[in-house]
Amino acid sequence: MRILLDTHIFLWFISGNTKLSSDVRDAICDRANEIYLSAVSVWEATVKYQLGKLPLPEHPGTYLPLQRDLHQISSLALDESSVAQLANLPPLHRDPFDRMLICQALEKGLTIATVDTAVRAYSVSVM
Repeated sequence: MRILLDTHIFLWFISGNTKLSSDVRDAICDRANEIYLSAVSVWEATVKYQLGKLPLPEHPGTYLPLQRDLHQISSLALDESSVAQLANLPPLHRDPFDRMLICQALEKGLTIATVDTAVRAYSVSVM
């Protein structure tokens, strides 16, 4: 399976948060799966860190890539073909970061790991 982690899922995973279901944790740890963290999630986490809404043990520019590498999670760049998906996306979700993750999942054929019920309203694979 090819899995794109929503920002909160990545943060829960790296912090050992018990909100993360064992099924999702197992899927992330399963080396048969390809796991991705989008540059969009790094952007979102950095914005929230700067606003004082997301405490992190280190600066996000250092901490997030380090954790991604440590857990052998691949980086997913935001490309033009993914952004172009936005024109076809109905306005069901107001969060621009989540909308870009949905676009990337659609363009790249990825399953999104999220607990966000609004994401499920789109025709994208969700776990």
